[in-house]
Amino acid sequence: MTDSGLDRATAPDQDTRLAALTTLRLGGPARAIVRCGDTRTLVDQITELDDVGERTLVIGGGSNLVIADEGFDGTAVVIESAHVDFGTGRESGRPHVTADAGVNWDELVAATLDAGFGGLECLSGIPGAAGATPVQNVGAYGVEVADLLRSVQVLDRRAGVLRWVSPGELGLGYRTSTLKHRDDHVVVAVSFWLNDSRTSQPLRYRELSSALGIEPGERTDAVRVREQVLALRGGKGMVLDADDNDTWSAGSFFTNPILPPDDASDVLSRIRDRIGSDITVPTYPADGGVKLSAGWLIERAGYARGYPGPSSPVRLSTKHTLALTNRGEATTDELLDLARDVRDGVRQAFGVSLHPEPVLVNCSL
Repeated sequence: MTDSGLDRATAPDQDTRLAALTTLRLGGPARAIVRCGDTRTLVDQITELDDVGERTLVIGGGSNLVIADEGFDGTAVVIESAHVDFGTGRESGRPHVTADAGVNWDELVAATLDAGFGGLECLSGIPGAAGATPVQNVGAYGVEVADLLRSVQVLDRRAGVLRWVSPGELGLGYRTSTLKHRDDHVVVAVSFWLNDSRTSQPLRYRELSSALGIEPGERTDAVRVREQVLALRGGKGMVLDADDNDTWSAGSFFTNPILPPDDASDVLSRIRDRIGSDITVPTYPADGGVKLSAGWLIERAGYARGYPGPSSPVRLSTKHTLALTNRGEATTDELLDLARDVRDGVRQAFGVSLHPEPVLVNCSL
């Protein structure tokens, strides 16, 4: 490796444990950790590591990673680029913002509101970095990144070039994209459409619109929406707080299952046979199928908040059954054992398979 990349990057960390780089606070050591404070350094660093055949793990906010206790046999590249640009002029009649991949996501949302724009407010409080949002097609309270994404700049590691990619090229779906579970393209910047006059997106999520006292589908002041979203997320332990172990998680651990229409009726019958014929099962149309609530299924399968109890180093959140949490002294193996317990219990009870939302590094379910 040449010295040029390391001159521009922070010198390799002496402490190579990865736990401190994830919101779960779990994960063993990497061979080395380097931090990149700007896009040029990031591109050069990854290119140089690729040239010498070094395995790399690219980390932004670490909010969607489950890293093995054994760690990662390679170099972790931490993205800390932080430039935000609201552009000069408009395109297609709308304003937009472009941010480096390392920008803290919630700080970006707040910055758009401070600048007098709306659009991203329903995604307030989501932990992690801006570069990860299109990879997962992050969503909350009725809004997904796909609704507002303008373009993504990626490093094509095979061709060794930077290029901008349109949303139509990314295969954006429910918590997925063509960028997920691959490492030949690294997101280095993202650009989003915004709304003028601090106007929110249409409020599609009934819990949120009810809390704001407006009808679903209406718009309102984006600052009001952000404040309410943060309150709702905070009540579910989904806003990072170093003093609250319910937030030592990777967010929602399982995605909501989407069933083909032909399978949905059988599954719904099985659920009602088990817990009562008069029960109302929450369902939502999605991607040509029927989406169920993973959290609802987990609770109805017998896994209460805080399961398996206060003596366990890993538990379901005491506020939200969809989050698996580290109570302070956990290991990744213990977290995965809990995930398997919950996954297998839901499958046995209802015949529904739950799939993890986080990226698993050097480990599996």
